[in-house]
Amino acid sequence: MAKGDIYNTIGKNIRKYRCLRGYTQRQLADKLLLSESFIAKLESITHQTLSIDTLEQFAIALDVNIKDFFDKDE
Repeated sequence: MAKGDIYNTIGKNIRKYRCLRGYTQRQLADKLLLSESFIAKLESITHQTLSIDTLEQFAIALDVNIKDFFDKDE
């Protein structure tokens, strides 16, 4: 798996779980004290990196296991 592919998978899964929880990008950004543009970049094909600590915060905010962000099912 190429480096860009993993970030694309993570971004798609963040979007999936955000939508399942009924959050807008703005609401999730506010909850995590991040910018809305950061969330938008993560969810798009724009290459955006993030730390494991930040990914853990997404998992907590979205009530999912951190490993769920790496699933390539969809």
